Amino acid sequence: MAKTTHTSTKSSSIRPPRVAIAVMAAGKGTRLKSKHPKVLHEIGGKPILAHVIATAAKVVPPSDIFAIIGHEADRVRAALAETGVNFVLQPEPRGTGHALMVAREALSPYDQVIVLSGDAPLITPETIQRLRDFHTGQKATMTLLSADLANPFGYGRVLRKSAKSPEVRAIVEEKAVTPQQKKIHEINSGFYAFSVPALYEHIGSLSTDNAHHEYYLTDMAAVFCRARKKVVAMKTSDAGEVLGSNTRAEMMDLDALLRLAKCQQLLSEGVTIFYPQSCVIDSDVEIGADTVIEPFVQLLGKTKIGGDCRIRSYSVIRNSEIGDNVTVNPGTIMDDSRVAASAIVGPYSRLRPGSEIGEGAHVGNFVETKKTKLGKGSKANHLTYLGDTEIGEGVNVGAGTITCNYDGANKHKTVIEDGAFIGSDSTLVAPVTIGRGSYVAASSCITEDVPADSLALGRARQTVKEGWAAAKRANQAVLKAKG
Repeated sequence: MAKTTHTSTKSSSIRPPRVAIAVMAAGKGTRLKSKHPKVLHEIGGKPILAHVIATAAKVVPPSDIFAIIGHEADRVRAALAETGVNFVLQPEPRGTGHALMVAREALSPYDQVIVLSGDAPLITPETIQRLRDFHTGQKATMTLLSADLANPFGYGRVLRKSAKSPEVRAIVEEKAVTPQQKKIHEINSGFYAFSVPALYEHIGSLSTDNAHHEYYLTDMAAVFCRARKKVVAMKTSDAGEVLGSNTRAEMMDLDALLRLAKCQQLLSEGVTIFYPQSCVIDSDVEIGADTVIEPFVQLLGKTKIGGDCRIRSYSVIRNSEIGDNVTVNPGTIMDDSRVAASAIVGPYSRLRPGSEIGEGAHVGNFVETKKTKLGKGSKANHLTYLGDTEIGEGVNVGAGTITCNYDGANKHKTVIEDGAFIGSDSTLVAPVTIGRGSYVAASSCITEDVPADSLALGRARQTVKEGWAAAKRANQAVLKAKG
C-alpha cells in the first residue's frame, strides 16, 4: 500500500496595528487675549480644531479619534459633536504629557497613537499616514515629526545619532542649546507617534521639574532613550504644515494660507476667480466648473454653487445652494437659501433663511425674502418684502409689495397661486390666498382671500377737488401778510 504524504502549509497573518489619533485641544490660548477656547477660533470658515479633526478622519475613523479638551470643555464638545469623535477631559492644564496620562483608559486598547496639535490646521492626511507608516516600519517606540526651518529660534532642536540616521539621541529646547547646536535647523514639530504599551509603561517617569511645573510630552524622548528604546524622527517635506497659531497674527496668516489654497484648488477644477486675494471662500465651499467669481465675494459655510454661474462683486453667500447658470448680481446677501437653475438674484437682494427661488425666477433690487418659495419663472424685481410666502409659477410681484406675515404674536402664511399679478405697492395681510390668474390692483390692501381669475381692489375711491390748492396758497399768503 502506497504511503500518502500530506504537506501542510502553515499560514500566519499579521494583524495590522490598531491606530488611534489623539488631538491636543485643552489649551486656553492665553496669547490670543481671548475668553474663548483657542481651538474654537475660526480660520478658513470653521474652528481650528475642526480642520485638524477633518484631516485626521481621512486617516482613521472618527471613532478612533480622541480630542483631549480642557478649557471651556462643554463649548468645545458642543461645537464639534457632529464630527463623531471622542472627547477626553483634562480637568487641569498640567501639560501635554499629562494630557496623555488622562487619556490612558481611552487609548490603552490601541497599539499605536498619533498625537496631533489642535491648533495646527495645515497638517495633511498624507503626512499623518507617512508618520504612521514610518513609525511602524522603524519598529520605533516613539517617532517625532520634524521640520527644517530657516529660522528655528524658539523651537526644540532634534539631535540625531548621526547625520543619516533616523534615530534621535535628544531634543534640546531653545534655552538649553549650545552655540554649535543653534546651527541645527531641524526642529521638533510637536507631532508624534507612540507605541501605546511602551508609552504607558514609561509615562510615569515624566517630571514637572521645569519653569511651568508641567508634564511635557517632548520629554518622553529622553525617557525612552534612557530606557534604551528606539526614538526616531521623520522630516516633513513641507515645514509650513506644522505651523501652529499662538497669536492672532499667526492665526490670520494661517487663514490666508488656507483660503489661498482653496482658491487654487477651485481654479484647478475649472472655476474662474478674479483677484483671488480679495475673495473669502471657506474650506467646505463647492463650486462647479465654468462658474465665475468676481472680486470681493464671500462664499461661506457649506455653500454649493453649480456650473456656469456668475457671482458678482460684494455678494455674501452663506450655507446656500445655487443651481447651474445662475446670476447673482452685486451686493446680494444670501443665508441658508436655495436658488434653482437659471435664476437671477440681485443686485442688493437679501435672501434670508428658508428662501427657495425657483428655476428662471427673478429676485431684484432691494427685495427681501424670508421662509419664502418663489416659483418657476416668477418675478419680484423691486423694493419688496416676502415673508412666510408660497408663490406659484409665472407670478409677477410688483414693486413695493409687502406680505404682512406677523400680527405681533404669530407668523401667518400668504399663498399666491400660479399666474397671479400683484400690482405695485400692494399690502397682503396674512393669512390670505391670492387665487390662480388673479389680479391685485396697485396700492391695494388685501385682507381676504381672492378667488381665481378675479380682480381685487382694496383702496378708497379717488376724490378730486378742483381749485383747492390755489385757495390754500392764497389763504397762506393772507396769513403771512398779517404777520
